Amino acid sequence: MLDEIAALSAEFDQALPSADSVASIEAVRLRFFGRKDGVIPALFTRLKTVPAESKRDVGDALNRFRNDIEARLKARSTELAEEERKRSELRNVIDVTLPGRVPVLGHLHPISIVRRQLEEIFREMGYSMDPGPELESDWYNFEALNFTPSHPARDTQDTFYVGDDLLLRTHTSNVQIRSMEKVRPPIKVLSVGRVYRRDEITLRRSPMFHQAEGFIVDEGIHFGHLKGTLEHVVRRLFSEGTKVRFRPSFFPFTEPSAEVDISCVFCGGEGCGTCSRTGWMEILGCGMIHPNVFRNVKIDPERWSGFAFGMGIDRIAMLKFGIPNIRTLFENDLRVLRQF
Repeated sequence: MLDEIAALSAEFDQALPSADSVASIEAVRLRFFGRKDGVIPALFTRLKTVPAESKRDVGDALNRFRNDIEARLKARSTELAEEERKRSELRNVIDVTLPGRVPVLGHLHPISIVRRQLEEIFREMGYSMDPGPELESDWYNFEALNFTPSHPARDTQDTFYVGDDLLLRTHTSNVQIRSMEKVRPPIKVLSVGRVYRRDEITLRRSPMFHQAEGFIVDEGIHFGHLKGTLEHVVRRLFSEGTKVRFRPSFFPFTEPSAEVDISCVFCGGEGCGTCSRTGWMEILGCGMIHPNVFRNVKIDPERWSGFAFGMGIDRIAMLKFGIPNIRTLFENDLRVLRQF
C-alpha cells in the first residue's frame, strides 16, 4: 500500500498545479476525498486488511498523505480566490486616458419633425400655440362649429363617445371655439395634437392621427390672406417650386371653403401612380370662418372676419419622407426612425 500511496501522491502533484478554477479544484478534491469514490477514504477502509507488523507504518504514511494534500488544496483555493479578487479590481479600474464612450442618441419621429417645423413657421408669423384638450364636449367639437344635429360626423360610427356629452375630439377645430371664448380679437392660434375617428386601419387611415389647426381673427381678413398664408407654409414645408391650387369644397364651420392640393412631391406634377396620374395631391382643407361660429362665441361677424385651416401631420410626414404606409409611423421600428 505504501507504493500505492506514493503513486497517488505523484498523481496529486501533477493535478494540483493545473487546477486553475473553483470547478477544477473541486474535481481534484472529489478525486481524493469524495465519500463514494475518493481514494483516501478507500485506503483508510483497506487499512484494516494490512498485516499487523506493517499497519503502523502504512497508517502514519496515509495520515501524512491526507494532511498534506488537505493543506495544499486549501492553499491552492486561497491562491485562486486572491487571483480572482485582483482580476475583479482590474476590471473595475477606470482608465481616464481612454476615449469616452459615445452615448446612443435617440431620433426624432417623422411626426415630431413635421410638428416642430409647423410650429416654427407659425411662430415666425406671430401665432400662439394651444394644443387644446383631447377629451371634449359636443359643444366645442360640433355644436359651436355649426354642425347640424343630423350631421353624419356626429354619428357613433364616426366618433368615439365617452359619455352622453363627452367624446374624443375628431379634429383640433375645438381650439377655435375655446380660444375665441377666452381671448377677444385679434387672435392668431395654431393647435397641433392627436385626434380620433372611427376609421379602419388602412395604408392611409388610422383611428388616431395628428392634425394641425390654424386660425386668425381680425378686422379686414379676406380669402387672399388665407391663400398667401397657405402658399407660404406649403413652400416652407416642401420646396419653393411646389405648386398650390384651391378647389371649392364645404365644411360646416367655414364659408366659403376650399380643399388645397399641391403638385405631387414624387413626380413634380408630371403624373404618377401615387397621385393617380393627376399630378396633384390633397393635403388640407380651409375656408373663411362661418358667421354662425362667430355668433356662437359672441364675436360680431360684421366687424371681425377670419380664416381657418386644418391639415393632417401624418399625411404631410408621409409625403415629405416618402412613407407609403401610415402604419409605419406607429410601429416605432428603429430601422425606420434611424433614417431621420
